[in-house]
Amino acid sequence: MATALEKETEGQPELPQMNLFGRTALVTGGSRGIGKSIALALASAGADVALTCYTGCKFSQDVCDLISHMDRKSKYYAHDVGDTIEVKRMAEEVFADFESIDILVNNAGITRDRSFKKMDRQMWDAVLAVDLTGVFDVTKHFIDPMAERGWGRVINVSSIVGEIGNFGQANYAAAKAGVIGLTKTLAREYARKGVTVNAIAPGFVNTRMTQAVPEKALEQVRAMTPMGRLAEPEEIAAGVVFLASGEASYITGHVLDINGGLSMGG
Repeated sequence: MATALEKETEGQPELPQMNLFGRTALVTGGSRGIGKSIALALASAGADVALTCYTGCKFSQDVCDLISHMDRKSKYYAHDVGDTIEVKRMAEEVFADFESIDILVNNAGITRDRSFKKMDRQMWDAVLAVDLTGVFDVTKHFIDPMAERGWGRVINVSSIVGEIGNFGQANYAAAKAGVIGLTKTLAREYARKGVTVNAIAPGFVNTRMTQAVPEKALEQVRAMTPMGRLAEPEEIAAGVVFLASGEASYITGHVLDINGGLSMGG
């Protein structure tokens, strides 16, 4: 005779697990801040994790060591994702060490903030090269092999700034808005090839980047945010793990806002 518990659970769907065992992820800009949290969260869910860095190689090794302690494979690659030739070299090195990449997280980004009146072309080009063209170049190397295998996840880290703009960040806002447009286009092109393409749009996050923002400005951000605080990097990483999981298999072309309600407006 079936027990009461068996009767209650019989025919019920399985609960979400967000299990990434057997998957391999690549996280660009994975040495610090949001990228570090994403790399650790993916590994915690069971994935092997490769990561790239530009200047934070010591920090990258620290992240790899933490992942190794989870009994997951990890290695970092020191390349500038804003340089097309460097990206090609990085991809070759990754494929030499890892059989395949199932999950690509385009997280690497830089800022060169200045009011538009004072912003020069060099500041514009530097940010667009890393934050937008870098996403194009990196994705070019990894998305088609995913499609050939019939399974893949591309998750691009955009920003609330790409949705609503921000004073002094014309270059960053344009790049992050471009990432959203690229995400939606790739989602359409690869939807029937087993590859989902989504974006995360964080609000203001408690990282080294925001620590350089004057406290008065951060107070204004907190005041405008319904939850009254900045995000923690781990809260952004949780969204990435969800979109990378099998449970998100019917989500593509989506921009997941993680901003404490800031994008709702006043």
